[in-house]
Amino acid sequence: MATQLPSTLRLLDRSNDIESQPILYAFALEELLCRAIGKSTPPILHIWRHPRAFVMGLRDSRLPGAALADEWLRKQGYDTAVRNSGGAAVPLDAGVINISLLLPKEAGDMEHRKDFDLMVGLIREVMASITDRIDQGEIIGSFCPGEFDLSIGGRKFCGIAQRRQQLAISVQAFIIVEGRGEEKAALARDFYERAAVSATKQDYPIVVQESMSSLAECLQLPLTTEQFVEQLRQVMNSQGIQLAQAEEIAGYPGDSEIEDMIKLLKDRYAIST
Repeated sequence: MATQLPSTLRLLDRSNDIESQPILYAFALEELLCRAIGKSTPPILHIWRHPRAFVMGLRDSRLPGAALADEWLRKQGYDTAVRNSGGAAVPLDAGVINISLLLPKEAGDMEHRKDFDLMVGLIREVMASITDRIDQGEIIGSFCPGEFDLSIGGRKFCGIAQRRQQLAISVQAFIIVEGRGEEKAALARDFYERAAVSATKQDYPIVVQESMSSLAECLQLPLTTEQFVEQLRQVMNSQGIQLAQAEEIAGYPGDSEIEDMIKLLKDRYAIST
């Protein structure tokens, strides 16, 4: 059964633009697009990647050793940031596809499950021609654990978070398509070992390497990010949703607006010291 997306949805594919922008660029862009969607801009499905980043959740950024852990990551060449959506820390590289559904919402609408369900349905539909074995439910030991974790054979490959504004919402999923999930889990575990210090175990996830996997590993297939994006685009095309360039999207922010929002996000969600 096809996932029912808004007929006015526009597809914004930035998955090949992975070298030139800081990690906060995607979050700043989505923050501004959601503000525009709350007015007159149509809903958007945003696809993006980053070559080497580590994105913390708000709770992660308040851990006693977060600043030292952040410095440790940066010395290894990771671009780091604190995101303004829910969830915990997530390592990103070119083998991870990020997709965000940017949708309008009614003022006062607090029912979030339907939006998570929409993203889960979309990912299952994208993968339907390859597998029907995708499970939903929290994977203990994974990084960024939550009720809407997606897994195959007990190993998580996808996590989903939300950012809600007054009149718009961003449902954000990271999908580990290729590469080694255990390596990303090891990085998250090492981050928490440095960041947690005196924090209690209830304040951060206890990451187990074997809990994470890529889709390629789960399915034992040579699946690539390019193939995943192509399959996603075919699903969109089947519903009459076409690719749109930035200049074709009404209300798309300019470079200076995005730069200002990046600065605002850095200042507002700075790591505790």
